[in-house]
Amino acid sequence: MEIPASDAAPVEMLTALFEARGWTCEAQSPGEMSGEVQGSWTRYQLRAILREEDRVLQFLCLPDVRVPEDRRDAAIELLAMVNEQMWLGHFDIWSQGDVLVYRHGLLLGDDGLLSLAQAQSMVETAIDECDRFYPAFQFVLWGGKDAKEALDAAMVDALGEA
Repeated sequence: MEIPASDAAPVEMLTALFEARGWTCEAQSPGEMSGEVQGSWTRYQLRAILREEDRVLQFLCLPDVRVPEDRRDAAIELLAMVNEQMWLGHFDIWSQGDVLVYRHGLLLGDDGLLSLAQAQSMVETAIDECDRFYPAFQFVLWGGKDAKEALDAAMVDALGEA
């Protein structure tokens, strides 16, 4: 599939973008698609769901991170601190399966179409934010650190990369 030259239906645009980048993807319906991409730390499941009546495209990025019950409070504290650092989207713990998820809702114009620039920005932001904060969640969930300590350590590591 070739990337549309102008704005297109959101799932059509995202599917074309994924295919152009060589990423696995599948359109489940005209209003929903999913795919996978390798991030810096792990593989991410990506999903887009269009709510046509409101012209809202919800984009989800799921790093393969499950939140164990005994670390849930620490993870929720870290979520609050991480979300303060973000301009677009937010992290949440999905109640179905206690899975970490990045969510972003994009308001589309009156025509309900998505531009290539919007699609690229939405996808890249999701992956970048998951890559940026993945270490902090690992420090809390598996390293036993408290939320502030984990976020500080992750941010130092991120600043030190070249």
